[in-house]
Amino acid sequence: MQRVRSVCSASRKVWFVFLLGIVFSLMPAAIAQQASIKPNLLAGKRVLWLGDSITQAGDYVTFVQYFLDKQYPSDSFDIVSIGLASETTSCLSEKEHPFPRPCVQERLQRALTLVKPDVVVACYGMNDGIYHPQSSERMAAFEAGIHKLISVAKAAHASVVLLTPPPFDSMPLKNLADIHAPDFGYKTPYAGYDHVLEDYAHWEMQLPKTDASVVINLHGPMDAYLKKQRETNPGFTFAVKDGIHPNAAGHLLMARLVLAGLGVSVSHEELDVELERVQADPLYALVKSQREARSAGWLKYVGYTRESRVKVDSIADVEHANTSMQAQIDQVRKHQ
Repeated sequence: MQRVRSVCSASRKVWFVFLLGIVFSLMPAAIAQQASIKPNLLAGKRVLWLGDSITQAGDYVTFVQYFLDKQYPSDSFDIVSIGLASETTSCLSEKEHPFPRPCVQERLQRALTLVKPDVVVACYGMNDGIYHPQSSERMAAFEAGIHKLISVAKAAHASVVLLTPPPFDSMPLKNLADIHAPDFGYKTPYAGYDHVLEDYAHWEMQLPKTDASVVINLHGPMDAYLKKQRETNPGFTFAVKDGIHPNAAGHLLMARLVLAGLGVSVSHEELDVELERVQADPLYALVKSQREARSAGWLKYVGYTRESRVKVDSIADVEHANTSMQAQIDQVRKHQ
């Protein structure tokens, strides 16, 4: 009898382990399905997207908007992206820069007043350390800038999504400065500058949810991707020219990370394969045209100071054209 009980007990354990295996094998699919139900942080909301030259180039914002439009054809997405080249949130500038770097604090309140966003997405850090080694003063300036951005956005009743800076890739550069150099800047960056960005990313990831609604880590996963690719292709890089600005594949990876951080399911196919497929989609061409035209119009309407003052008085023509373009996009979305 004892032997029978032991056998039965063992059988039940085996069956239980088998069932657990089935449950765990199904969990990723279930989670992905649940996550892709509705990106309610952005759907139906007015979104103000801020950042430096990487965001002004904006390919990753275009990819985000494209995938949202494609995956959620019954939802509306209203993104006003006004990245500005050279901008910081630390309000610092290196000596060799040809003019004082613009600081987001100068235009932030104006942007909030004019755009009236429900959500603010911000990606800063690349310029904030002004390409110097880390220092307590520069770290404090970045932290203070991010805290001020959050507090001003929240005072305007907007939730905040922070994106950590993408990596600085020193590999393709020849004009790097070592720690003993007399000075540093975007023309002669500190060779270990990516460690500064790593510090920024780590600090942002530790922010409590009471500060930022969501913090999405671009730096860590992108850095890991670079290292993985270089195991078989030592010359692999996203930022071929300057170590700063990602190519189209780098922007696509950024978009994947943003979408995943917002709970949207993303592809895991090779970046180049997906990039070719996306760029061949007529919907992508429309979204890209719409995003670029609207970004350029709103950037000037909000206004900024970058060596000289830029400001236009009306956004009416831009928004009229945007409405027409959105109608074309919605037609394509319905039939895809």
